[in-house]
Formats: sequence, structure tokens, C-alpha cells
Amino acid sequence: MRSPARAEALQIAGLVPLSTCDWPGRIVATAFLQGCPWSCTYCHNPGLLDSRTPGTVPWSAVTDLLARRTGLLDGVVFSGGEPTRQAALLPAVRTVRELGFGVGLHTAGAYPRLLRAVLPWVDWVGLDLKASAPRYPAITGVAGSGAAAWACLDAVLEAGVAVQVRTTVDPTVHGTAEVEELQQELAGRGVTDHVLQTVRTVGVRPEYATRLAQHAILSASG
Repeated sequence: MRSPARAEALQIAGLVPLSTCDWPGRIVATAFLQGCPWSCTYCHNPGLLDSRTPGTVPWSAVTDLLARRTGLLDGVVFSGGEPTRQAALLPAVRTVRELGFGVGLHTAGAYPRLLRAVLPWVDWVGLDLKASAPRYPAITGVAGSGAAAWACLDAVLEAGVAVQVRTTVDPTVHGTAEVEELQQELAGRGVTDHVLQTVRTVGVRPEYATRLAQHAILSASG
């Protein structure tokens, strides 16, 4: 029988001790977790993708920070990578809540089952919803990824957890009509906070930067 996951097993690639932009209206610490099953076109943290890469920040660094920042921080945001990839996320979020802090979660919605398991301990979700389900493989490179992401949206809405849905508009994939249809679909499902984000050019892989530049040239000339 497999032993229950422990927070100490969490693969943490980085820890920002103070952030005002990772959870709207809150002052938080942000933990970036290693590993993601998708390889999105516009990913600006490709160094976080490989799940075989060990963490560089021990869980004790998070709890020690919280002990020093009681009354100064509102909570902890678990970001990535894809946080719900790791079973140790569940005991970690429980610990943060037990210490009296709020829990925010950034997720792309790759793992509906683990997301459902952690939602009772999560106060806010930043969900990256990339496109309509059929269009996901063009962005993530993974078949079936769209079904998982939309199932995660349903799980968050059913749980009643506060959520901001973010869509990064990839001009090499998204058309204007497609973005408008996505906005309408989300509004129809009851999403009231949907943010469109511009692709970052810093940190992306060189091949994508080249594609983006070529697309800009073609758009300008056509």
C-alpha cells in the first residue's frame, strides 16, 4: 500500500516571498512547482516543464517564511509548472490553511481528479483556459488536453470557489472570432472574471519567438 503523500515531497522550483500580482487584491508568497505534462507554444517558463527535475526549495522554507510573515501575508499561491501534477500539493495546501493563511492556486487544468481533491482547501483559483476543447492540441501538443481543462472549469464552478479564468491569446493559433466565441461560452457557464492576456515574448523558446515574429510580418503585410 502506497504511503500518503507528504508536503515535504513537494518539488518546489522557486519561492517568491512577496507578491502583489499573483492573487488579485492579496499580498502573498508564491511557490512555483516543478513539472507540467503539456508543452504550450507560448510557455515562458520551459525550465519548469520537466517533472524529473528535482525541486530546489525545501518545503520547510515555505513554512519558515509563513512563521515570520504572520499578519503580513494573506496567503500562499501555488503556481507552476502545473501544481496539480503533484500529490504532495494536497497536504501542502492543508498545512497552509491550518497555519491560518489563505490558499491560491494557479492551474491549467491538466488533472481534474487532484484538483477536485484540493478544492475544499483552496480560496481562489487562477485557471488558464487556453481555447475551446478541440483547439487545445494546437497549443499544448497533447491530445485530449482540452477535455481535462474544461472538466476542471466545471469542477471549480461546481465547488463555488472564487475563480479568475485567464486566456493567453496566441496569435499563431487564435483568431478574433474564436476568442469571441470563447468569451461567450465562458459567460454562458457563469464565469464573471475572464481576462485576456497577451503572449509574453521574454522567456519563450526560440522557435516560438521565430513563429511569432513571422506571424507579425505576415499580418502587417496582409
